[in-house]
Formats: sequence, structure tokens, C-alpha cells
Amino acid sequence: MEGTLFYQLLLAALFSLAIPILCSSSSNTKHFNFNVEWKSVTRLCHTKPVLTVNGKFPGPTIAVYEGDDVEVTVTNSVARNTTIHWHGVRQVRTGWADGPAYITQCPIGAGNTYTYKFTVLDQRGTLWWHAHFSWQRASVYGAFIIHPTTPFPFHFSLPPIHAHIPLIFGEWWNRDIEVVEREMNLFGGGPNSSDAYTINGLPGPFYPCSTKDTFIQTVEPGKTYLLRIINAALNDELFFAVANHSLTVVEIDAVYTKPFTTTAIMLTPGQTTNVLLTADQIIPQDHSTEGVFVMAARPYLTSIFPFNNSTTIAFLKYQTNKPYPTMPPHNYTLPLNLPAMEDTPFATQFSNSLRSLASQDYPCRVPTKIDKRVFITIGLNLQDCPQNQTCQGFRGKRFYASMNNQSFVRPSFSILESHYRKFKNNGISSDFPEKPPYVFNYTGVNPVTENMNTVFGTKLLQVSFGTRLEIVLQDTNFLNPENHPIHVHGHNFFIVGRGFGNFDDDKDPVEYNVVDPPERNTVGVPVGGWAAIRLIADNPGVWFVHCHLEEHTSWGLAMGFIVKSGKEPSQCLLPPPSDLPPC
Repeated sequence: MEGTLFYQLLLAALFSLAIPILCSSSSNTKHFNFNVEWKSVTRLCHTKPVLTVNGKFPGPTIAVYEGDDVEVTVTNSVARNTTIHWHGVRQVRTGWADGPAYITQCPIGAGNTYTYKFTVLDQRGTLWWHAHFSWQRASVYGAFIIHPTTPFPFHFSLPPIHAHIPLIFGEWWNRDIEVVEREMNLFGGGPNSSDAYTINGLPGPFYPCSTKDTFIQTVEPGKTYLLRIINAALNDELFFAVANHSLTVVEIDAVYTKPFTTTAIMLTPGQTTNVLLTADQIIPQDHSTEGVFVMAARPYLTSIFPFNNSTTIAFLKYQTNKPYPTMPPHNYTLPLNLPAMEDTPFATQFSNSLRSLASQDYPCRVPTKIDKRVFITIGLNLQDCPQNQTCQGFRGKRFYASMNNQSFVRPSFSILESHYRKFKNNGISSDFPEKPPYVFNYTGVNPVTENMNTVFGTKLLQVSFGTRLEIVLQDTNFLNPENHPIHVHGHNFFIVGRGFGNFDDDKDPVEYNVVDPPERNTVGVPVGGWAAIRLIADNPGVWFVHCHLEEHTSWGLAMGFIVKSGKEPSQCLLPPPSDLPPC
């Protein structure tokens, strides 16, 4: 009883410290104000205006309790359209608050305001928020923390938590990100890589002029800390490790896991992972230069395309009686436990170690039987260059990407509003192909000699309320097999199977894990392989399914997903709010 009371008091203290932008609240409604504005930021000797929320880079942390109603009033103070997406929040019946531009809403125009209203239902842990218009999430992002109303399930089996530490991985471009995106779309080539990776917005001493821009976290010897780790990078999956320390994974994408200890972790863009770290290293009596440990993040490489092959570091500094210099020491090296950039075996082992808690209090509600299976090939495409244009893709063509050879085209209006109001003849159809148009050796074709021209359109996959759905995501060898992070809006799903090569409809389902598969909102489809996910389509509305590598989404690696309303009022999409932005 005393332990539970202490835990609740600790949560209350952490909660009060973690909401710097809380302006008012009732018993279960939390109100926040976001102002999208330009801020002059200097990194790597370059100063430029950066799009921010409330002038912060990264943006402010939102912290609430499970069960809270949330209202975030977003004011757009720049001469650009914008939206905000609450990544991983399921938005039960409140698709109007989900955020992807032209999917669930029209953008918030310059000088306008929109209030996102939703309830956090049956979720707890670390999620995040980010802009979902163009490539604005390069700088517009922040943590979204849902505190539980009951003790952590690992509270009594693992060391008590002394403090919570958010770690958000991002990227920095010296150039204007809008120009990078515009040039990619204009010429059909690959985008310029970022100039640095960041931890909590700071690149660290491996980059020019950046020693002072280094994140340093002080810890007390013997104490255990909960690291809330978020990969907000635009186009890169990342490995993370702390020198001389192990990490105990306890949660992914705001879902508790069976705890396991690892030397490092891997996160795709969009994923979050909570780990416990204990400051258990012995510090020499003289305290010399010991007690400072490198935390490092670098890319997991599965692509042949140009990429940022640098490493960002921060420091874990043990608190002692002897003061340390303000700046980190100069004799630091990368952690020996940081995986190499092409370490697919480690990435695979780590992913395979993830398991849902599947306890009485936190059951694993994976569908053991399905009503529908959809088979989707994903990958890159080359499109013939239009006449009288210059294209900078491979062999003078344009890069695109697709699902079942369909490159998704966003309309100039909100698909959700069109669906709700039953508009017709708008160029949208609900006949997304549920299997590839052609059967071939998906991971064995010659990557450049096959015909890879794709088809453009706005085709949606539509299912009835309550459908037990399985989606098999199959990577292809076109141009380059790659580990694709696929994010599903509006639903969590269960990763019941993963493998390399082509999915075998006869053999692979037999090996599915339908007991305790990991539950996520973003899955990394293995390079040259497949992933099978299952979900119950019980959230009415229109949802976006897309690759969370922003360049791939821009090239069309996405689709719309409609869940029709059910028969009961509680199974229907709520009406649109009065301040929904117009197109």
C-alpha cells in the first residue's frame, strides 16, 4: 500500500514538472496552446530560421494521464499551411484530430487557429507529436507522454525509477528543408541528406562548432532511470547505445513489453522505446576523468542511396562530490556496444526479442482468426522522364514509390470530410488492390531492368467496422530492398510474423506468434523481407497508412484506409468540429 501511494505521489510530481505549456485544466481535461512560429536557430556554424512550436526546438512536451480529454489549440503564425499529428494516439472516433493534411483535415492556413480535441483511451507510455504537412516535421516535433493511473507492471520486479529522461532523435539540415523537398519533387532525384543527427535538438561534438551544443544528462550512482526514446528523424532508422551500460526494454509505442536486457536498441522513424538504465558503474576514488559515458545514435543502413553516415553523441555524467568541467572531456570514443551501421543481424535479433506483456491486467488482444487478408508489395519505382523535362533519378528517370504498384496522390481536399459527407465524383475510389497486380519473385528480380513504372491515384482500402484484418507487407527488390517503417494511423496492430525473402502463404502463417506478439503503431518491414500485421478495424474514419521515411511518403508509398461506421452509435465517427479548417 505504501509503495503504491509513493508511486502515485511520484507520478504526480513528474507530471507537474513535465507540462510547461499547460494553461488550464478541469478534473480530466487538459488544455494546451501551440503557436507555430519561426525561430532563429544556430547549429553547425549555420544560423537559419526554423519552424517551431512556441519557439522551441524540439517542441514542448505534452504530458497527460490515461483517460484524459485533451485540447490543443494550434495557432498558425507563419505564411505556410500546417497541421499537427499526435503520433500513436488512436483517436477513437475523433479522426478529425488526427492531423495528416488532406487525409483527415485541410491544413491550418496562415493566421488561423484549430483546436484538436481527443481523449486518450486505454493507452499509457511514450508517444510523440509532429507536423504532418510537407516536410515540416524536420523541426516541428515533441514528446507526448501518457502517465498511467496505476503503477508500472514492472514496478516491483525491477529497480525503482528515480527519474524519467526523454531522448528525442532528430536531424539537422544546414539548408532550408523546404528547398531540399522542393528540389527533390521538381527533379525526381533523391533528396540531400541531413548534415547532422541530434539528441534533444543538439548534434554533439562530432560535428563542426557543436561541442557546446551537446546534451549532457547527470545521473546519481546506483539510481535507475527511465529513458523515453523517440526517433523523430525524417529519413533514418537509428541504433542507440550507452557506453558500458545495458538497457532493459519495458515498453514500445506506448505498450508494455516483457522486459528484456540488451546492449543497444534500434528504432525506425516514428517508433518509441522506453528502457531502464541503472547507473551501476564504479567510479574511481580520484574521480579523474571517469564517470562520463557516451550515449550515441547512428543510422541503421539498408539503402544504397546517399545518406548521412555520421553519428550524434551525448553524455551520461555521474554526479560526484568533485565538480566536472562544464564541457565534456576530449578523450571520448564511441560505445563498443553500438552496432555497426549495416548490422541487420542485430536489428533482427532486437525486433524478434520484443513481446507483448500479455498479462491479466494488460492482455494481448491479437486476433487469432481473420476475416480478410490483404497482401501489399512496397518499394521504390523508376518513372520515365516526361518529355522536355530534366530528371535526376537513376538513368535520367524519376524516383517514385508505391504499394501494390499504386503511388498515392493526396487530393486538394480532406478525404475524411468527403467520406463523412458522402461526396461523389471526386477522383477517390475505394478499390485499392488487395493483392499485387502481378505475381513475381518480389525479392529476386533484377533491381533495375524490370519495368517499374507505377500508377498514380487516390485509391482507398475499405473495410467494415470490426473486421479482423491481416496485412502482409512485402518488400521488393526494385531499385533497392530496404527496411521500410510503415505507420498505421488510428489503430495499433500486432506483428504476428516477420521474415526474409518472399512471404509463403502455406508455410509462414504456421509460424505466426498469436500468443504475445509485439503491439505497435509503426513496423519496420525487414530489408528484402516481409512483415505480417493483424488488427481489429474498430475505429471508424479515414486513416493514413504510409512509410515513415518522409522521402518515400512524398514519392507515394502510402494508401488511405477507410473503416466504415458500425451499427451502434458508439461505433460511428463523431461529427466534425465547428472550427475544422476549410480547404
